[in-house]
Amino acid sequence: MAIPLANPLTPREETRESVQPSAWRAPRGLHLWHLASLDAPTVAVVWALAFAWMADVHLGTWIPLLLACGTWAVYVSDRLLDAYRAIRLSKLDTLRERHYFHWLHRRLLLPAACAAAAIAAALVMRCTSFAVRNRDSVLAAAALVYFSGVHSPARLPNWLRRLVSKELMVGLLFAAGCAAPTLSRLHSADWQVFACLGLFAALAWINCSAIENWESSHQEAAVLRHASALCVVAFAVSGASAFTNPRASALACAVGISALLLSLLDRRRGRLSPLTLRTVADLVLLTPLIIPMIPGARLG
Repeated sequence: MAIPLANPLTPREETRESVQPSAWRAPRGLHLWHLASLDAPTVAVVWALAFAWMADVHLGTWIPLLLACGTWAVYVSDRLLDAYRAIRLSKLDTLRERHYFHWLHRRLLLPAACAAAAIAAALVMRCTSFAVRNRDSVLAAAALVYFSGVHSPARLPNWLRRLVSKELMVGLLFAAGCAAPTLSRLHSADWQVFACLGLFAALAWINCSAIENWESSHQEAAVLRHASALCVVAFAVSGASAFTNPRASALACAVGISALLLSLLDRRRGRLSPLTLRTVADLVLLTPLIIPMIPGARLG
């Protein structure tokens, strides 16, 4: 069964909320960054390197490549499975521009995702120790549970889905994957390290929840409320860590800035096209890149 595909780089104006005629649209290259699922691996690599910098841990050059390949393969697979399930159930109204793009280019993206997954597997087998592989197998098992619950016909039990939403599961898994290379190399860690991990997990969850909320038929105030609360907590942790762990303070500050930007996006979402809003929601997660501009937090 074929999907009637529009131009994948042209935002479809099928949005469930009113958008002003003068809504701003990001450059096409930035849209492509999102549509091709390059946003998730970019965010993963940036935050993995930020966690390593915070803990003063050296990561081999193969680790960012592993994260990029693994994350991209997972996201491409997830979006292709979403598109396939929508076709099978005749629910094309649930598809977004990213799903249309992936389905249109599935003959290119699917083999590329398989190749990326193979590269990631080869890096794991060649460059990691047996002990590290055992620890990371827990994360892999959690990812398998997520895919089984989201894409299998049986789905997860209703009580479990109410307890752990898809957005929360994605946020926790994504944060754990970004921090795992650093945590596996730490002999000891202070509370600031785990505080930053918790803050980033909350940020990833709010990011996923915001996107789900913006794309759904019901608009809630929860995104603004949660993002604002995280912003306050993150800046409080940053202030508390400023003199004892300046690097953790800088990273907590980055989380606070991202949360603030998400709250601003939620308030101004009607002024952006749907595709631009979705793209910028991931772009604002790249705040660790501004850490060198924070006084006392120079990289290196």
